[in-house]
Amino acid sequence: MLNEFGNQFLDIALWISFVGVTLSIVLLVYRTIKGPTNPDRAVALDAIGVNMMALVGLQAINLGTDRLNDVILLSGILLFIGTIAIAKFLEKGVIIDRDHR
Repeated sequence: MLNEFGNQFLDIALWISFVGVTLSIVLLVYRTIKGPTNPDRAVALDAIGVNMMALVGLQAINLGTDRLNDVILLSGILLFIGTIAIAKFLEKGVIIDRDHR
């Protein structure tokens, strides 16, 4: 009886979380397209990546597996590198500095 209640509660909590994160992604896509400045767009893209990681984590909980943890870690690393590249591009106008002497 208690285990059945726990499974039902987990299913409800997961679906509420899926809807919340999906709604957040939709609003962030709007901010990415409509954003008033390029830094706002960069922050929205970064937040979309974090929300995608959350969706993968929620799906891992839903499936009851830990095999998706590597996907979450890899996407986090790539997201960090991408954020650094976008920030450098917004600051300097180039990503890779080439000194021609």
